[in-house]
Amino acid sequence: MKDSRPKWAVKLLMNVRRRVETTIGQLVKYFDIEHVNCRDLWHLTSRMGRKMLGLTIGAYLNLEFDKDAIIFEGMLAV
Repeated sequence: MKDSRPKWAVKLLMNVRRRVETTIGQLVKYFDIEHVNCRDLWHLTSRMGRKMLGLTIGAYLNLEFDKDAIIFEGMLAV
């Protein structure tokens, strides 16, 4: 089946998809986002927000130290 989309659009979509999948994988690995035990929507949104804020702060700190934003291994190593 022939793909009618321009190659630049496919490449852009693949890059965005790869970044999203990497971010979701990091949320699962570092923040255990698959197991958020809460009983109501308020606590679910606040816990998810805190976890995403932690990931965002980690990415910001990596950028401040001139590192790749999505690599967190060794970030807190002594």
